[in-house]
Amino acid sequence: MKIKYYKDTDSLYIDLSSKTSVESKEISEGIILDYDSDGNIVGIDIDNASKKIDLKEVILSKIPAEIEMITV
Repeated sequence: MKIKYYKDTDSLYIDLSSKTSVESKEISEGIILDYDSDGNIVGIDIDNASKKIDLKEVILSKIPAEIEMITV
């Protein structure tokens, strides 16, 4: 999963999958879900993100994957 914030457009994109989006549906004003060819959600686009969500802090909790520390 990738979370990208675009300051110039104040939009936040949450990329949930590496699959290509083939369809998009606006489910609420400025909230768009992207779907793959099988109908699975592959991304979430939030327009005017700073007005809709708190962008100052991101907390990840109970992620079901091992975290590896990379040292240089």
